[in-house]
Amino acid sequence: MNNKYSKFLVHGLLITALSFASFVTDAGADDRLMVRQAGGLPYVSGGVGEESLQQLKDHVSEFNLKLVFAMTSGSYLSDVRVAIADAKGKTLLEATSDGPWFLAKLPRGKYRVVASYAGTAIERSIAVDATALKTVDFRWDHE
Repeated sequence: MNNKYSKFLVHGLLITALSFASFVTDAGADDRLMVRQAGGLPYVSGGVGEESLQQLKDHVSEFNLKLVFAMTSGSYLSDVRVAIADAKGKTLLEATSDGPWFLAKLPRGKYRVVASYAGTAIERSIAVDATALKTVDFRWDHE
């Protein structure tokens, strides 16, 4: 192999490796909060791991409802099915939480929240203010 060709190959491989490393670093640095919509209502969920929990803490002021899912032992839960209905019983939001925190932005009013985990549903009647954060804990006795 001639020296000119081998130099070209080494430089090409080096540039490719550096570009890939830059892409991987950028992908990790761009973990923005993924706000979803259900029934026209914005919500986010997560909180598995310190990074995800910190992201939610940084944005909690943008929401007025915070649901927290855990076992009575204190272990946090994910994959909790959430349904929120208005005072007339109309379901406004249905989603599955990606972690122990579920944040939503609801109009001021009264709601029925049903959280289901491992076949057990827990229901809460709540009142939400337009700006103040309402926190509701859901605790299950067994998995």
